[in-house]
Amino acid sequence: MTDSRTDAHACPPAAGPRRTLPLWRADGGPHGSRSWATCFYRCGNACDKPEPNRTDNPHVQDVITTALRRRAVLGGAAAGVGTVVLGGLGSAAAAGTPEGRGGGHGHGNGHGRGDRVSTDGFRPVAPNTDDAVTVPPGYTSAVVAAWGDAVLPGAPRFDVHRQTPESAAQQFGYNNDYVGVLPLGRSSALLVCNHEYTNEEIMFPAGAYSADEQRRIALASHGMSVLRIEKGRRGGWSASRDRRTYNRRITGETPFAVDGPAAGSARLRTSADPSGRTILGTLNNCAGGTTPWGTVLSGEENVNQYFGTAGEIPADRAEAFERYGISAEGERGWHLTWDRFDVAKEPNEPNRFGWIVEIDPYDRDAAPVKHTMLGRFKHEGANVQLAHDGRAVVYMGDDERGDYLYRFVSAERMRRGNSRWARRHNQQLLTRGTLSVARLSGDGTADGEWDGTGEWVPLTSDRESFVPGWSVVDVLVDTRLAADTVAPTRMDRPEDVEPNPVNGRVYAALTNNSNRGTAYPTDEANPLASSKVRPELGAPLEDATGNRNGYVLELEPGRDRTSSRFTWRLFLVCGDPEAPETYFGGFPKDQVSPISCPDNVAFDSVGNLWVSTDGNALGSHDGIFRVPVAGRSRGKVEQFLTVPIGAEACGPLITDGDQHVWLAVQHPGEGGTFAAPTSLWPHTDRFPRPAVVVTWKR
Repeated sequence: MTDSRTDAHACPPAAGPRRTLPLWRADGGPHGSRSWATCFYRCGNACDKPEPNRTDNPHVQDVITTALRRRAVLGGAAAGVGTVVLGGLGSAAAAGTPEGRGGGHGHGNGHGRGDRVSTDGFRPVAPNTDDAVTVPPGYTSAVVAAWGDAVLPGAPRFDVHRQTPESAAQQFGYNNDYVGVLPLGRSSALLVCNHEYTNEEIMFPAGAYSADEQRRIALASHGMSVLRIEKGRRGGWSASRDRRTYNRRITGETPFAVDGPAAGSARLRTSADPSGRTILGTLNNCAGGTTPWGTVLSGEENVNQYFGTAGEIPADRAEAFERYGISAEGERGWHLTWDRFDVAKEPNEPNRFGWIVEIDPYDRDAAPVKHTMLGRFKHEGANVQLAHDGRAVVYMGDDERGDYLYRFVSAERMRRGNSRWARRHNQQLLTRGTLSVARLSGDGTADGEWDGTGEWVPLTSDRESFVPGWSVVDVLVDTRLAADTVAPTRMDRPEDVEPNPVNGRVYAALTNNSNRGTAYPTDEANPLASSKVRPELGAPLEDATGNRNGYVLELEPGRDRTSSRFTWRLFLVCGDPEAPETYFGGFPKDQVSPISCPDNVAFDSVGNLWVSTDGNALGSHDGIFRVPVAGRSRGKVEQFLTVPIGAEACGPLITDGDQHVWLAVQHPGEGGTFAAPTSLWPHTDRFPRPAVVVTWKR
């Protein structure tokens, strides 16, 4: 990797043999390559706890097992289907961004010239455990922004031994996740990034800070960053010296406006905010999306871990708290520092987190907003597709084992143009409309495909609840419980759900479910019952069960994109290509890269799917993969890069006429400590620093 960063405290990479991670427990474990620290700090060890969804609603695995049983029966006939040419349904074209600067899914500024990663051939990166961002020959990468870098004017120089809440609120936060790049001009743009969570084990030197100080710094290190960046002469990007015009830090204490039907309701009121209309901060922001009107959506995910109490859970909240994973223990102990995180003292405070938030990166003075109309659950992110009549269609996943896929359709249409009037209208699109949840069914016909049909079951509009006995506000605040009553399909950790702007189809990353084969039965027709891997990919797991490698669903939303009916098919069944259960869109399995645990998805200008992974269960580090969705190469998975020790690949994003691939390298070195790090990436200090990276062809 080529890294253009400089630092007074820089040190060379650690000498010695290549480091490796303890990838699995002796019994296989549920976490893949994730360290114990990632599971604890990121989601409060959700996989080790009972699944919050205790309903008898059908599970997606039942549907997929039926579809794949047909595949087994059809045998060679089904296998001969090969590739499918996807019909062009038009582009979800973006309009209405400032100064006509594009927008849509964050694909950057203009088409550029030169090599395009969308169509260029590259030598796939082999599975590895290097402490580096490893890219194909001919490509290079560089860090654009890392934890502690200055964001606001006057921000102090980062010093890991002199961190304060005040300095953290002016610097690039910790554990960057979502990456958005919004254009400003030919050679400048705005980088928007989430800061999902903190890991105190590797953030703080032992004994240097009290527990209370660590919590206060951590709260300031959550949230989002907006930075102006500039394109260099040699192809890379770097932070601009102009920090005044657009740069912004949103933290766990930034005031948010609340809109939609639940705004001002009794369910959102607290002693500090009796109006229920102003919420301090955003937490555990995972993925997101760039809207066609030039704003950024961000999903609040594992917010349950920030709440606890030394007292007792209020009896009238016990059912809802259990469904959302909130317990008295409070893994992070924040209730010991702030009363608002103590659920016995402020039982409504948890209701103020778990939303989709929207920010306008072009207006640093505009208050960020929490949209109650999009429902409250563990949002991975939100992505917008425009219906043919101009209404906004938003897709969302609830990232928990056994939870659901959601869709929102706005009541109003997007208005074109860049006027202040049009932008104000468009930023209200997510306040009125209809929220629905997905129910999938297998297609019982022997049509040679592994597919089915689906239905969007309405939960509520902004004016009328469709759940008997539930008010609109209650459906939106307790969305999981409301959805349980209408028998949607339980999914295996639905994470990123994004529409493809070229073919109009929607792709959902279903990361994994380690309880497949225990809590959920399997049989010989179920392709996801094992996780056997070749020795060269890592220690074999001959007896492990569970959907450890995940899959990608491809949904056809219908011609007008607002229909209540859709069709679906399996696009990828991930894992070792030599494993019999894997499937890669019909492409020959001996010609693809191994892929495990899809997390986020993105698209380039010709509609190729790009997949980032989290928790690779095949013995390699996580990475980013390119996968064509059409033509003779449909399903050809090729690994474009891998990330360092302990890290997760977040993003990805393809910009500048497909010349640049962006990613967030999250939690490098997780599993180690500040005193004994397992990674030193990006090799600028004697401890790891999460960072945003851009890759391009030399």
